[in-house]
Amino acid sequence: MITLSSNQLKIIAAVTMLIDHMGLMLFPGHIILRIIGRISFPIFAFMISEGCFYTKNKSRYFLRFFSLALLCQGGYFIFNQSLDMGVLVTFSVAILLIYALDKSVLLFVLLIPVVYFLNIYVDIDYGFWGCMVPVFPSLLKNTKYDSLVARIFMLTVALAILSFVLGGVQLYCLLAVPFLLLYSGKRGKVNMKWFFYIFYPLHLVVLYIIANGGIL
Repeated sequence: MITLSSNQLKIIAAVTMLIDHMGLMLFPGHIILRIIGRISFPIFAFMISEGCFYTKNKSRYFLRFFSLALLCQGGYFIFNQSLDMGVLVTFSVAILLIYALDKSVLLFVLLIPVVYFLNIYVDIDYGFWGCMVPVFPSLLKNTKYDSLVARIFMLTVALAILSFVLGGVQLYCLLAVPFLLLYSGKRGKVNMKWFFYIFYPLHLVVLYIIANGGIL
């Protein structure tokens, strides 16, 4: 049976994200690129849920995401004069919710309305339900119902809600589920952690340069 490691899944997510952003920045008339790009977010969301559980240093894991989010937001503001929050902010909020759930159910419940109202007043990529997508699989961690298939099912439920709320091409985010069902539960032989942290801002910079005529 064919299986995919977390590295392989992240590569699929990175490639589909690149295709998505090419559709957004270079070929806005080609909707198929945006449809393919819907595969990226669910895979990264699920890997973040897994990463929160397996990381040896929770504070460092969050700070890496949050620091990169701040760096990218600075770029958004400088080049686009936009205060819209990108997907790394979405994932940073999700990580905090997962850590809160791990520490105290009461703390988690108290934070939910905070995150909900935050998304009303701040434009965070994918909105409230985007923040919740990585959280849903984590609800089963350390319970008798926990299994890889069950966690993917929980992710699918969250994606279905997200696609209903956002509509449009977001419905195609469910295309990521078959890839996740092939997940072996293993990282892979090579530690590619820093590749993915570097790839995100780098591909955006390159696409921005191309879109603005910096490369013939």
